[in-house]
Amino acid sequence: MKKVAIVTVAVLALGLAGCNKAADNTAANETAVENNAEYDVNAATANADEALNAASNDVNAAGNAVSNASNAVSNAATNQ
Repeated sequence: MKKVAIVTVAVLALGLAGCNKAADNTAANETAVENNAEYDVNAATANADEALNAASNDVNAAGNAVSNASNAVSNAATNQ
């Protein structure tokens, strides 16, 4: 009877150890997913910032072109 009890306890202990290992793996996988998601969000934010800066530069360049064209028209009218 003692052997059966010892074997039963050993089997239960191994089963619990297996459950804890699975929980550790699940936690590690969730952490990896969260870290990858954070990396993706940071990369997307950086790309959006770069795109916004590029668009802002293009708007400024277009404004300068309009101002230069206006000055050219004004100078042409003055020189006639």
